[in-house]
Amino acid sequence: QYASKYARSSNYWKNSIGMSRGIEKLNVKARKQAQEAEFQAWAQQNTVPEEGFITALPKIKEYVDGRGKIDHNRQYLAEAFLMSVEALTPCRSFMGKEKIADPEKSKQRLADWYKDYNAPTDRKVAKRMLKIAREHMTDLPSFYTEIVDRDFGGHTDAYVDYLYDNSVFVSEEKTAALVDDFSAEKWAADPFVPFAESVWKKYVELSKASRPFSQLYREGHRKYVAGLMRQYPDKAWAPDANFTLRLTYGRVLPYDPADGIRYNHYTTLKGVIEKEDPKNPAEFTVPAKLKELYYSKDFGPYANKQGELPVAFLADCDITGGNSGSPVLDSRGDLIGLAFDGNWEAMSGDVAFEPELQRTIAVDVRYVLFVIDKFAGAGWLLDEMQFR
Repeated sequence: QYASKYARSSNYWKNSIGMSRGIEKLNVKARKQAQEAEFQAWAQQNTVPEEGFITALPKIKEYVDGRGKIDHNRQYLAEAFLMSVEALTPCRSFMGKEKIADPEKSKQRLADWYKDYNAPTDRKVAKRMLKIAREHMTDLPSFYTEIVDRDFGGHTDAYVDYLYDNSVFVSEEKTAALVDDFSAEKWAADPFVPFAESVWKKYVELSKASRPFSQLYREGHRKYVAGLMRQYPDKAWAPDANFTLRLTYGRVLPYDPADGIRYNHYTTLKGVIEKEDPKNPAEFTVPAKLKELYYSKDFGPYANKQGELPVAFLADCDITGGNSGSPVLDSRGDLIGLAFDGNWEAMSGDVAFEPELQRTIAVDVRYVLFVIDKFAGAGWLLDEMQFR
């Protein structure tokens, strides 16, 4: 039930560690501060106030200072409550409703959600999250003082036990029964509702409070980027659309993450076979047909000169979140792969790019064609493609 949830959380956690590591190792803060100081001096000497370059960075600073505490608290609301206390999800799904338009459809959606829900686990998480939020937030949702302190002597564990012992939303059967005989009054009578409403009210309140500062950032950022392009007219600037790079150049090559260690620039099907773990089939299972093709070396025309079937390769391209699936082209414009990930050392790439270590990971197009043709038996699709 919680394997994929754990994987998502672990991935986010590892990304944060890699990001922090890169920021510290590359001395990013000092580098950015030096860049901003240089920009401000340039703007003061080479532009006039009416152009807006002189006030670009002060506007960004005002935005950061104004939203700092707001975003700090809003992040805790999102991660400690809305993303972690799972019973909030079915509870909030009825918020603002007077009736259920399609009870059967609603119960099917609930069944799909509850199949991966475990109330005892959620109770443990909720206890920990309520404590963490109280320890670190400076602007708490009202349920802490209005319910926890007043009715439970400040003991969050006792409050959580009360919620999970009495709420219908920790049970699929009880929630489905509520759907069958729904009314706004019955929903509001559940003990989880004041908790959910308090959290959501505070989240909306903080979101509204942050909006006035957003315009400052948009104005400052636009002028800052425009100013940098004027300050360095000969620099090649990467086009940005929807916050993803549109075109980036690089080379296919290995890298050395530490002394005496070198990672090759490509992997093969051999690595896929080796990665399978029979003791943990849910984590990584290799289909029987894929193993059969591997052991018979039936790679068709997709093997390399060494007789291996390439699976993925590395390149020193600078990509970011949202670039997954981007085509990787060679110098002739031919498709050679699809970007889908970055190496561990590339986690800080959104803040600072380190060409010596950061790599894009792309699936080799030969493996894609192999899967379509030999594994899936859909070779007729290749008839629609052109190959060199």
